[in-house]
Amino acid sequence: MHTSDPCRVHVLPVAAGHHGWRLDRFLAHQLEGLSRSRVQRLITEGRASVNGTPCLSARRAVRIGDEVRLEVPPPRPAALEPEPLPLRVVFEDDRILVLDKPPGLVVHPGAGHARGTLVHGLLHHCRDLSGIGGELRPGIVHRLDKDTSGLMVVAKDDDAHARLAAQFAAGDVEKTYLALVKGEPGADRGRMEAAIGRHPVHRKRMAVRRSGGKAAVTEWEVVERLGGAALLRLRLHTGRTHQIRVHMAAAGHPVLGDALYGGGTILRPRGLRLPRQMLHAAALALRHPATGERLEWRAPLPPDMAAALESLRG
Repeated sequence: MHTSDPCRVHVLPVAAGHHGWRLDRFLAHQLEGLSRSRVQRLITEGRASVNGTPCLSARRAVRIGDEVRLEVPPPRPAALEPEPLPLRVVFEDDRILVLDKPPGLVVHPGAGHARGTLVHGLLHHCRDLSGIGGELRPGIVHRLDKDTSGLMVVAKDDDAHARLAAQFAAGDVEKTYLALVKGEPGADRGRMEAAIGRHPVHRKRMAVRRSGGKAAVTEWEVVERLGGAALLRLRLHTGRTHQIRVHMAAAGHPVLGDALYGGGTILRPRGLRLPRQMLHAAALALRHPATGERLEWRAPLPPDMAAALESLRG
């Protein structure tokens, strides 16, 4: 055992209801904030014991009367420096945070974005992170493109991260977007089912692919017809990169302001310059990872998109 580490030590008796459970399942169930995969890593590191005997097997069955001990080291400091960024938080508790991301904010650090990302801002804002995978960082479960605005959920601990990721993978999270698109669809609503993969030539773009892509499903409905343009409400059933932008471009109605997929950056004939794709994550609904309660949030259109909509109406 790692007695020199400034660990939190948990000593847990095994009751009748847990007799025969695997060690990793028992510990993950008993200790809030630790995912099963995190517990398994701690066991492998030699931080668990049963009745005083070190145990390196996550599969070991625990029995009534056993005393299980687990040492949990403090999370490693994040490799990034926290930065005070203006964040519009719409919900926060000790397990998750939901924010309304402004357009122009990059989510993750990467090439050309070493500072000033959402992750940097969250590290400054969140003083109660308990760590993801042993590192003191926020758990980004899903992403929005730099120039897409709207709602995102972030996990504050390992267990919340794993449970939210499972909801996204199972399609249990409802994500609703609003988009201004070029042209007016002939129908009032529709469903796009077309696989998406990397463009065979333009590597920064995604494309509808007959082979080699991942299944993608987008439902849409017309909210307002705007004379050569339309406001659509869209619901994602999958979460592929650039999914709405690719699907609407393939349908002949690219998102306005989306230069990458043919949406144009000038709103004609009014001459209004669009600084980004007119796409906004307007609603998000999911089950709270700790309570199971179904929660829903909505975010109003940001000023640039609201101005474009008013210009189209005029």
